[in-house]
Order: sequence, then structure tokens, then C-alpha cells
Amino acid sequence: MTATVIPWIAATFALAMLLNVYRLVRGPGWPDRILALDTLFVNTIALLVLLGIRFDTALYFEAALLVAMLGFIGTVALAKFIVRGDIIE
Repeated sequence: MTATVIPWIAATFALAMLLNVYRLVRGPGWPDRILALDTLFVNTIALLVLLGIRFDTALYFEAALLVAMLGFIGTVALAKFIVRGDIIE
């Protein structure tokens, strides 16, 4: 059952990632682009966890954790730059 469902879910996440990239490139403003980047990180994490379940390895889960940490730091840094114009005070 999972061997037939997981490819469909992975394709759905890949489509969502493509739509996020579109919004990242064509976003009308910086807040929309930051939100698209954050959503892209979340979809990447979900896809990595899904691949970890499919291939039954912990390597994908560790990669998902690394992407989550980098995504959080990147989102906070970009938001701080947009609001204050400087990242480091």
C-alpha cells in the first residue's frame, strides 16, 4: 500500500515546491517572497521525511533536521533585514 501512495504524495510535494518557487520569483513584495521561501523549506522538510520513510533510512531525517534549522535561521535573518535594514546590531 505505501509503495503506491508515497510516489503520489512525493509528486504532490514536488508540485507544491514548484509553485513556491514561482511565488518566490514573481512575488509582488518582499514579505510574499519570504513567506514563499519559508513554505519552500517546510515542503522540503516534508519531502525529505517522506523519502526517509520510503527508503527506511535515518539519513533523510537528519537532512530534514538540518534543513529545518537553516530554514528557521534564514527566515529570521531575512525578516530582520526587511524590518531593520541590518541583520547584526
